[in-house]
Amino acid sequence: MNTLAKQIEYLNQELSSQLPQEILEVFGKSIEEMKTLNIEENSIRIGDQIPEFSLLNAFGKIITSEEVLKNGKMILVFYRGNWCPYCNLELKFLQDNLSRIQERGAVLIAVSPQIPDHSLNITEKNNLEFEVLTDVDNHYAEKLGIVFKLQDFVLPYYKGLGIDLFDFNKNNDHILPVPAVFVIDENRMVTYKFLDVNYMNRVDVEELIQAL
Repeated sequence: MNTLAKQIEYLNQELSSQLPQEILEVFGKSIEEMKTLNIEENSIRIGDQIPEFSLLNAFGKIITSEEVLKNGKMILVFYRGNWCPYCNLELKFLQDNLSRIQERGAVLIAVSPQIPDHSLNITEKNNLEFEVLTDVDNHYAEKLGIVFKLQDFVLPYYKGLGIDLFDFNKNNDHILPVPAVFVIDENRMVTYKFLDVNYMNRVDVEELIQAL
């Protein structure tokens, strides 16, 4: 078991002891319903070319896939937002392994639908040294086939936990990206893919680095 998986295991134990059973059951039901959507199979595949992107970073600067790929391979990480403790763990763990990623000639990029102010917040909170980009209304994630809509029955529980998605994403569509990680070569081809609708499961960073 990798270190990130161990950290997630501890987080699961902590949340299980803190959250009411009703909330845990609703979140579990949400995940089970999402599994029926077959997003893993229907999303962009290994061997496909990703569309080009032009997205704002945490400081309001436009970052393009074209300029990133001039420097070599790109790791594209999609996360749900600052409010997601699993996303924070994953991004922090990737930061801890950033030098190993860079040694293999890859550029790490993280993408979420939240506005740049929140991207800046997560950058500063976790001392991230890689670009954190804003995918407004999930337009780019939608092109990759990795988006889903939160079910109506789960929304009151998000609000009850103080998670206001409008504050983060500045829309009311309740659409989020499935946590996903792609390795993209200089020709925009996907050479590695991790995607799991169960947001508690995250990429094996050792496997990711070996894929570079």
